[in-house]
Amino acid sequence: MSCGKEFVETLKKIDYPKADILNGEDFDWLFVENEPFLKWFCGNVNEQNILSEEELEAFSVLQKSGKPILEGAALDEVLKTCKTSDLKTPTLNDKELEKLEDEVQTLQKLKNLKIQRRNKCQLMASVTSHKSLRLNAKEEETNKKLKQSQGILNATNTKISNELHTLSDGVAKLMMFFRRSDLGQGTNPLVFLSQFSLQNYLSQEEQSTAALTLYTKKQFFQGIHEVVESSNEENFQLLDMQAPSICDNQEVLEERRLEMARLQLAYICAQHQLIHLKANNLSLKSSIKWAEENLHSLTSKALGKDNLDAKISSLNSEILKLEEQITHMKGKILPAVVKENAQLLNMPVVKGDFDRQIAKQDRHTARQEVVLNQLIKQKASFELLHLSYEIELRKHWDIYRQLENLVHLLNQSNLMFHQRLEMLTDPSVSQQINARNTIDTKDYSTHRLYQLLEGENKKKELFITHGNLEEVAEKLKQDVSLVQEQLEVSAQEHSLFLSKLNNDVNMLCEALYQGGNQLLLSDQELTEQFHQVESQLNKLNHLLTDIFADVKTKRKLLASNKLHQVERELYVYFLKDEDYLKNIVENLENQSKIKTIGLED
Repeated sequence: MSCGKEFVETLKKIDYPKADILNGEDFDWLFVENEPFLKWFCGNVNEQNILSEEELEAFSVLQKSGKPILEGAALDEVLKTCKTSDLKTPTLNDKELEKLEDEVQTLQKLKNLKIQRRNKCQLMASVTSHKSLRLNAKEEETNKKLKQSQGILNATNTKISNELHTLSDGVAKLMMFFRRSDLGQGTNPLVFLSQFSLQNYLSQEEQSTAALTLYTKKQFFQGIHEVVESSNEENFQLLDMQAPSICDNQEVLEERRLEMARLQLAYICAQHQLIHLKANNLSLKSSIKWAEENLHSLTSKALGKDNLDAKISSLNSEILKLEEQITHMKGKILPAVVKENAQLLNMPVVKGDFDRQIAKQDRHTARQEVVLNQLIKQKASFELLHLSYEIELRKHWDIYRQLENLVHLLNQSNLMFHQRLEMLTDPSVSQQINARNTIDTKDYSTHRLYQLLEGENKKKELFITHGNLEEVAEKLKQDVSLVQEQLEVSAQEHSLFLSKLNNDVNMLCEALYQGGNQLLLSDQELTEQFHQVESQLNKLNHLLTDIFADVKTKRKLLASNKLHQVERELYVYFLKDEDYLKNIVENLENQSKIKTIGLED
């Protein structure tokens, strides 16, 4: 691709007006003198470097507002201040020195504590010499404590005996509920459902079932359940008089057929009479209407005798024709129609019979629903009673398991108590004629105490003496004192750490609040400098938008006016290539001279 075409492509990227019309070869001559700038332009300029119309409008508004716009040296100074803005950072040398001083103080305190510990160790050596003197006093104190413990044991024994007595009373009261109660005597209260008698409930249920069976026998015919259970479609269809009935009694069937035939015949006769009456009624109405019309015509016009005779003869002929039509209809048309619609005459009677059967069936279903509701109520009450019995049985089983576990635990505790009594009543433990230094192997409590005091690090000894037990107890006491000292030292270190942490928190609060009540998340000097830089950047943006707007207007003027384009080319040649400008001017002068000479000739 040539340089001119690349230049035209960059103009198309930035949406330069009429860039599609331009030819890239026409701009190749520009790259001869300005090649580095144009190559930079083609490689770096894109859509992001072009200002939008909103930005241009904002720049024009800024120009119209009359605010100062930075240009030239002032703009360079602002950019230098943005790049080389001094950010004052607080020095941390003083804080580091304070931290080091605090650490020195803590180390000095630790040194003093260690010196105190050494002095305590020295004192412990002197204390051991006075132990023999203190043992006598301790013996007296132990005797007093023994008497006090015996008194306490006696009090606890009495308390336990009283509690056991109350417990036995509560158990006796609880067992009253689970014993079988004699309803006649009424000794035990009835608490559970299983303790109540079901005779009244069963008698009521038997009475209700008996009444229900009697009701069904009265209301329904025999074998209704067989008909309902065999639910075939034939049992629930409409009754056909010619088809055999579901009943087996032929006499009842024959009576029913005769009754239906009588009803159908009576209905047909009634319909025949009704039709005759309607026909007579219609004939009377038509004759009355015809008479009224003729009377009206006679009164309006006076007819002669000849005309009247002619009219009478015509009416007679019409009557004869009508009689012939009626006889024809009675003889041929009406019997065929009656035969075709004979079944339709029986439909109202059959429909009424079917309606009666349906009403009867509805009445039977309503009674069946009453019986069914009563049976559902009985079943629901029975299931509720059964469910309550099951729930109570499960609760009884739970109580039974809990009581079994309690009995097992009581047996175990009783066995252990008897073992302890046997151990205490052992003469080898209770009575010792000769004082022994070694501890008896059957003294399990003392052995367990020695194992607890000794720990797991030492080897097991064959015989344990009271002296060994005292040594282990003394060592435990020393370990306890050492642990207490260590706790004191750790508490002091913790307090020092807390004081140091409070100092750091105070320093941080001073840095954040700076003597005020409002939290400052940034330095005031920095914020002021940032505000200044932001205002200068806004001014710079306004200047740039004004410059781009001016350039855009000038480009529009150059695109619309060819004279300005020629002037621009001349200025370019004047600033960059004077010789080429001179040649162009000389050529133009020669051409003008030739034209003037040709005009003069």
